[in-house]
Amino acid sequence: MILVLAYSAVLLSFFSGLLGLMMHQRRHILLFSQHWFKKFPSDNSSQSVLTGCLEARRFPVLLRQAVFVLLGLSGVFAVLAGLSVLIGKEVVTDQLSLGLPWLPWHVRFDCLSGFFFLIVGIAVSAVSLYGPGYVNSYQENQHPFAILSLFTGLFVAGMLLVLLADDAFFFMIAWELMSVASYFLVAFQHENSANRRAAFLYLLMAEVGALAIILGFGVLASFSDGFTFDALRASHLSTTWASIAFMLALLGFGMKAGIVPVHVWLPEAHPVAPSHISALMSGVMLKVALYGLIRFCFDLIGDVQWQWGVVLLILGTISALGGILYAMMQPNLKRLLAYSSVENIGIIFMVLGLSMIFMSNGHPQLAALGFLAALFHAFNHALFKNLLFLGAGMIHHQTHELNIDMMGGLIKKMPKTSVLFLIGCMSISSLPLFNGFVSEWLAFQTALQVDVLDNGVLRSLIPVAAAALALTAALAAACFVKVFGLIFLGQPRSHHCDKAHEVQDKGMLAGPALLAGLCFLFGIFPGPVISLINGVSGQLLGETLPNDAALGWLWLAPVSANQASYAPPLVLIGALIAGCISFWYLRRNPATALRISETWDCGFGGLTPRMQYSSSAFTMPFRRIFAKVWIIDEQIDKDMQGAMNQDVAAVHYHLQIQDHSWPRLYHPIEHAVNKLAQLVGRIQTGNIRVYLGYSFATLLLLLWVIS
Repeated sequence: MILVLAYSAVLLSFFSGLLGLMMHQRRHILLFSQHWFKKFPSDNSSQSVLTGCLEARRFPVLLRQAVFVLLGLSGVFAVLAGLSVLIGKEVVTDQLSLGLPWLPWHVRFDCLSGFFFLIVGIAVSAVSLYGPGYVNSYQENQHPFAILSLFTGLFVAGMLLVLLADDAFFFMIAWELMSVASYFLVAFQHENSANRRAAFLYLLMAEVGALAIILGFGVLASFSDGFTFDALRASHLSTTWASIAFMLALLGFGMKAGIVPVHVWLPEAHPVAPSHISALMSGVMLKVALYGLIRFCFDLIGDVQWQWGVVLLILGTISALGGILYAMMQPNLKRLLAYSSVENIGIIFMVLGLSMIFMSNGHPQLAALGFLAALFHAFNHALFKNLLFLGAGMIHHQTHELNIDMMGGLIKKMPKTSVLFLIGCMSISSLPLFNGFVSEWLAFQTALQVDVLDNGVLRSLIPVAAAALALTAALAAACFVKVFGLIFLGQPRSHHCDKAHEVQDKGMLAGPALLAGLCFLFGIFPGPVISLINGVSGQLLGETLPNDAALGWLWLAPVSANQASYAPPLVLIGALIAGCISFWYLRRNPATALRISETWDCGFGGLTPRMQYSSSAFTMPFRRIFAKVWIIDEQIDKDMQGAMNQDVAAVHYHLQIQDHSWPRLYHPIEHAVNKLAQLVGRIQTGNIRVYLGYSFATLLLLLWVIS
């Protein structure tokens, strides 16, 4: 029954993509139906009904809605399948008569797969509600819905198949389906050169990462009897070869996850894709890459080394801190959210590194705590990052703007969107009462157990990483104060924002509302999700949190109640009591009663949008403190006039911030590849005698090798 639900989710996503092609083939279907009725006559009523439906103007609308209904059902079945296997703690296997003659596709559905099925299912369900209203803004002749729906269905199906794969061949087929389908989604608006460049960069890095993953599987397969995951689990690797396999997997899966320094595709690809696709890529696809790394290291290799944990800890710390600093400098909303994903993936890698360190040093329960914190933050990030990307899509849909400096005042124009976006901002800023706080609190609790380690280097390194995590959380709060303040508060900075209004499509509000409700629900009652993840830890690591950890609905004490505990319902009750007292006091005392009045304009005779803080002005103190983190090109040009050019007529401010990864890493690689191509190009002399010489030399070499 569980596999039936999982297979149904995959097939429904496939069918949703295929159904979208019907819109492109409507004319052919109409001609076929007319030919059918001529060949097999029937009553005129049936013929007129079918022909009328196909020719009606509402047919594309109904078909578009049907595509998203199938996609939503796929998400619902994925959620049901994930919950079923997590609650039952089962391991279900199967074989499909596909693949190679000697290697059919092997399927395994366990708690780890079920947990990520749950993540994918929730996100896809929200997108299915949001999508019909959002895609109405695309013109069919320029951006065919058939292309968008086909590759969206294949993209979702590819992610689900990755989670089901139980052999290396099936895994890579599903992985490539996911990557190639998402490439076409990134390049959907291909008339823009930026989109084509971002899509090419994404595909290039995706294929390099896939090659690294194949090599990692190859290392395991060379010490085993086959390519099935059961055979790979039984392989006996030396520490050196296991470390080589780990580094290859880290490169491949880390490149897809967006870990620094192989993250550069992410802020290029996510902003140019349609917003609901950006939500799936940032909120879900990155988690599938995380799943691959966990499956490879904790399951297939099994015997993790503390040195691997140190590598993940360092890379995660750099990614978390660097990601949020780069996000803070971005004026483009979707680009900012993309860099924020780098930050959150860094946090997940940090805690996974701590889990590896504790496991290798003989502390399995603390390893389980780190593993639980990493998976819970992955779950939470999928919720609030999907919410924020869908919110960005609603803002772009109504204002035709993504530049934060051109927005403002939208809280009065789009009040419902502002509330939903505010919940996403508070969740990603790890504020109490929302889900982001719980997972980061668990991450801190993991790092605070460093005193059980005997290694002095680790006892010094982990507190530094914890301090960096605290700084990251503070910077994230500042970053999203900037985002919400500049977008929704103040006065409109552009005509589009001044004329904006709330979205009329109820589905575009229902999808983000679902995610916002889950962010608040799991911030107050995290116990059920933590219990499910505890089952994943028990099945994969063979260890769970202690029974006295009080993982109930009221108290959360991951280590013990004597060391640290957190009670979200009590915090909520305290906040409500404080709010009621404050409200009563303000209403009771007329001198402190709330009143609406004009903002003080300092005597200048009225405020204008030009007087408001810009994105670069808000982040200027951070830019001065962390100047070495970026490559900054800041110029102030003045237009002078009057006698001897003494009067300033206008001031032009230019600010360009670049990622260090490009000049330090990728530009040297680009130059080396171009140089190598020029050297290889010299063999193309255009002389037939030289080519015959190449053939003769190759023939002699082959004869010598074979003999």
